[in-house]
Amino acid sequence: MSTPPLDPHFPVAHLRPPRNWLNDPNGLVFHDGHYHVSYQYNPYGATHANMHWGHFRSPDLLSWEPLPIALTPDPGGVDADGCFSGNAVSDGDRLVAFYSAHLVARSPQQQPVTCAVSHDGGTTFRPRGELLIPELPEGCTMYRDPYVWREDGRWRMLVGAALADGRAATLLYDSPDLETWAYRGPFVARHPEPVGGTEELTGDGWECPQYLPAAGGQAALIFSTWTEPTGPMRVAALIGEEHDGHFKAGAPVWADHGPDCYAPALLRAPGGRWLLWGWSWEARDQAWAVAGGWAGVLTVPREIHVGADGTLRQRPADELLALRGERTVRAEGATHGPEPVELGSVGRAFDLTARLEPIGTAGLRLLTTLDGSEYLDIRLDPDAGELVVDRYHASLDTRAHGGAYRMPCPTGQPVDLRVVVDHSIAEVFLTSTGQVLTLRFYPTGQGAWRLQAHAAPGTRLRYAVDAWELLPLVIKTPTAGAAEQY
Repeated sequence: MSTPPLDPHFPVAHLRPPRNWLNDPNGLVFHDGHYHVSYQYNPYGATHANMHWGHFRSPDLLSWEPLPIALTPDPGGVDADGCFSGNAVSDGDRLVAFYSAHLVARSPQQQPVTCAVSHDGGTTFRPRGELLIPELPEGCTMYRDPYVWREDGRWRMLVGAALADGRAATLLYDSPDLETWAYRGPFVARHPEPVGGTEELTGDGWECPQYLPAAGGQAALIFSTWTEPTGPMRVAALIGEEHDGHFKAGAPVWADHGPDCYAPALLRAPGGRWLLWGWSWEARDQAWAVAGGWAGVLTVPREIHVGADGTLRQRPADELLALRGERTVRAEGATHGPEPVELGSVGRAFDLTARLEPIGTAGLRLLTTLDGSEYLDIRLDPDAGELVVDRYHASLDTRAHGGAYRMPCPTGQPVDLRVVVDHSIAEVFLTSTGQVLTLRFYPTGQGAWRLQAHAAPGTRLRYAVDAWELLPLVIKTPTAGAAEQY
């Protein structure tokens, strides 16, 4: 394919087209030997407008083939103002994509469900041309983002919603044939409540619901929190069990502890494995992204399950180990005194593992300028029982967002991390617990990046760190029908 923009912030190992706007991953499905990943896409620029579905497929999660745009708004049709989010299922020899039909005249918050069908492996889709579920349930003030799956011999659908009584909800439907759908009522409906012991709430409405069925344990409902007037916020989850069409769960938890992951989507992979991709939006001024000609990136694919202890656990898909190139860092030792320890140099895209044993507040620092004035910190705070990712000093460009973000971390034992950094995105996996924190950052330094072990005065850190070059994904030359995107 054509060379991606010569932009130091453009990722190489995270899936996205070479230009224009990308948001929610859509239509994730394994069909006829391929993983299919679609996404919200504006073919005409780097802003949220003109929503289509872009489309890739891959046999192995490493080599990706751009396919023609899967869904295009139909002027004068039920989706004239955008083919918004949804998912896809494999049904025999066909792919069926379900999505939100956006029409401004109808209401920005009410996006009924429609669908499109492909009989050629996703190369082309034929839209239904009319709404699949034309009537919204009574008392529904927001309605969008279908998620369809097959369970116990029937097709089921969740739709994200907000209700007039102030509750956010996911609504349940079922069908024998993907054509006739019966409404079964709210699957879950809750008033806003705190998530994961923080002051942040589950929101006024839920977008992009995803259901991870139980596999010998508990199930998970993953949803994206939406609040008026702010709009999209964070990604939360409920862990529990279904009883007679209602999901009973405990307190909500974060599905991603970072500020820059939203609208994740699930894919049921062969062998009983579930994969998840999310949308990592830009954490910089919009004009900067527009000038660069691109915005948004998909996270790396993550293997996800509910552990025996009832917690949601994620890690990079095993296939990503094949993207490890040359080992650039291998360091083991301990800090002595307040001076940092140099661990070695890394490129702008790397995959890191670390075992850290702190006595007091300590961690790793990624320095991105020669003078050390620009850096990203990953530190452990045993007193607070937290891992902190701090980007307050991660860019000397004032158009980049700052902030420090936290996730709970065990104390009194070694902490294992896996960190995937790709130019402007960092995904920090707390291997010990299966939690993850995603954020964007925009270094300005032109020289080599380097890693340090850091410890606060009066503290100490024992460490074992390995880092590898992160190789690019292989993006095949697009066919004639897909080349217009590239």
